[in-house]
Amino acid sequence: MSIYLDSAYIAKCYLNEPDAPKVRALLRGKPGLTSSAFCVAEMACIFQRHVREGGLTRAQAARLRGFFRADVGAGVWALLPITQPLLDEVDRRVRALPRTVYLRAGDAIHLTAARAEGFAEIWSNDRHMLAAASHFGIVGKSV
Repeated sequence: MSIYLDSAYIAKCYLNEPDAPKVRALLRGKPGLTSSAFCVAEMACIFQRHVREGGLTRAQAARLRGFFRADVGAGVWALLPITQPLLDEVDRRVRALPRTVYLRAGDAIHLTAARAEGFAEIWSNDRHMLAAASHFGIVGKSV
């Protein structure tokens, strides 16, 4: 059974962040780990944030980035393409949101990609994404 993760949860597979052991336990032995190709850009920024904050050296970040990119190449992560029709669907869904829903562009891409591929749930620790998930017809889950 496939599982869709946002970049925050993918990062926990490479970085010792809060809840990383729980996320790794959730994913251990699971096939079909899926995300949007947008996670490549997000992971680059996550590694850079850890360098900026002093948690990683540039060399450590480069090594971890290499592990992530190797896993992408080996098919550990199935990355869904970001296409113009997907972006058009993001636009349609975001325009339909109640004005009280806070949602960042990357989160909207993840929610729309997961929904378009038939996922019933998305795993994240992002409170805004989890709160917005139901507006995309998907259940937000966290460890």
